[in-house]
Amino acid sequence: MTVSRVINNTGRISEKTRQRVKAIMEEMNYVPNHAARSLVLQQTKIISLLITDITNPFYTTLARGAEDAAQRLGYRLMFSNSDEDVKKEHEYIETVLSMRVDGVLIAPAGDQSLEHLQKLQLYNIPFVLVDREVPGIDSDRVLGDSKEGSKALVDHLIKLGHRRIAFINGSPGISTARMREAGYLETLKLNDIPVNPDYMFETGYSQFDADPIIDRLLSLEEPPTAIFAANNFITLAVIRSLRSRELRIPDDMSIVCFDDLDPGYIVDPFLTIAAQPAYDFGRIGMQMLIDRIQGTANEPRSVILPSKLIVRRSSTEI
Repeated sequence: MTVSRVINNTGRISEKTRQRVKAIMEEMNYVPNHAARSLVLQQTKIISLLITDITNPFYTTLARGAEDAAQRLGYRLMFSNSDEDVKKEHEYIETVLSMRVDGVLIAPAGDQSLEHLQKLQLYNIPFVLVDREVPGIDSDRVLGDSKEGSKALVDHLIKLGHRRIAFINGSPGISTARMREAGYLETLKLNDIPVNPDYMFETGYSQFDADPIIDRLLSLEEPPTAIFAANNFITLAVIRSLRSRELRIPDDMSIVCFDDLDPGYIVDPFLTIAAQPAYDFGRIGMQMLIDRIQGTANEPRSVILPSKLIVRRSSTEI
């Protein structure tokens, strides 16, 4: 029983006894049989983390927060990456169902993830949504305040004198894209600025070529003086496109966006952003999931994390 308590980090054991047991385990090269333990305890101590794009700095940091929390609480993570692809997400969910994981921390690819999440519910596998929600799913979730963050960015541009503000968004099938659009539209309305459909575009949240969008904006009779990009990868594509046309930021075009760029892209941080506490998304989401696994949570809980406006050099007065 004493050895079991040391291995499982349970019960009251003196530090002297704990160290003695660990020394004997090392001397005997003892490795716990996790498979056998999972059969007895009906737990594997493995959690699946399914995110949409591990190359996105936001999700990289979120994953770190989740991993640190899982390790601290005695769990291991199995990482999966859907690449914003619902079909790929489905394949990973099927793998999760066959592997006896204890729970899933998931940033869903979009509203079409409903069927996958319902399947997890059918098989009584606990899960927590992070960053995005899915209509029809009532579960624990950790979200960012996309609407208020969007309003702060657009309001910042308006205070600098901008009235022709373009908005390049993600897919409307993703909850964060809908909320960021709502914030953009509401702020224009509050400031008596007419909505110009020619300034609004929908694309993906992954890396893409922004040239067609920039060409369209620059060809308008009244091109925008500022661009609000709904995430960091959209921003990166916009910056590349503008610079390829020898347009300067912010002299020729101000830019603001949600989330920061990886320092590897731009050594000197210059982007005005709505910064989200990505690490806390993962940390809090993992804690909520383990609470659910261990049966200490009742009704579904919702945590909304605020964003912070960080003003840098990519936005200026006109």
